[in-house]
Amino acid sequence: MDKKQSRMRRAAATRRKIAELRVHRLSVFRSNQHIYANIISPEGDRVLVSASTLEPDVRKELSEKAVNANNVAAADIVGKRVAERAKAAGIETVAFDRSGFRYHGRVKALAEAAREAGLKF
Repeated sequence: MDKKQSRMRRAAATRRKIAELRVHRLSVFRSNQHIYANIISPEGDRVLVSASTLEPDVRKELSEKAVNANNVAAADIVGKRVAERAKAAGIETVAFDRSGFRYHGRVKALAEAAREAGLKF
């Protein structure tokens, strides 16, 4: 079993449980260079809110701070953005889906920033 298969196996159990709960899901994906966050509907059929380090506003903010898009500071910005957009869309509570990634570093920073911005999970 390779690294990606192991991560997807870990993610499957979490996604099954969240599907049973029928709640909005905050899904996080991190690549080597970027981090992405999506809030997905309880049915799992559409993305309601999203944020990533690829957005022009985020890239501009990162360049002003002289920060790379692949570090904890960038994840913090994305977490705040996704929480603000969720609250604007009327979403207060979500289930956190870390997509099989360990809860540390960028994933943890994004989750904590979203909590600080008012999202409950």
